[in-house]
Amino acid sequence: MHLDLPQVIKSIGYFGVWAIVFAESGLLIGFFLPGDSLLFTGGFVASQNLLNIWVIILGAFVCAVLGDNVGYFTGHKFGRRLFQKEDSWLFHKKHLVKTQNFYEQDGKKTIVLARFLPIVRTFAPIVAGIGAMHYRTFMSYNLIGGFV
Repeated sequence: MHLDLPQVIKSIGYFGVWAIVFAESGLLIGFFLPGDSLLFTGGFVASQNLLNIWVIILGAFVCAVLGDNVGYFTGHKFGRRLFQKEDSWLFHKKHLVKTQNFYEQDGKKTIVLARFLPIVRTFAPIVAGIGAMHYRTFMSYNLIGGFV
């Protein structure tokens, strides 16, 4: 089966592109989506005057930032409960403490750089929420990373 990505982008339009950017950034199921390829192809489709590049860019920025916020709050709400669990063969509290320490020291650059690493971009905001990165700091660097 051959996938014609430009034709797919024309079919799904702006909202389809934005939905994939949002899902890749903020939903655990989004790690397998072709966000980078989609954006490059969206740019190509826009160069053919089939979509407006500025609408794609603005929407992708907004959806990436919103997606990361969903990931952060998911990690913060549900991941923090892990601190109350007893250690098991799969879970150890010391790993959460290491995560928290990591995000205190290197969380800012992690949030920005994760935008450029497939799979990592999906999990970095969730782990930032689990690691209790300060939301204001997270949001500041989330905006920077989304813009870049």
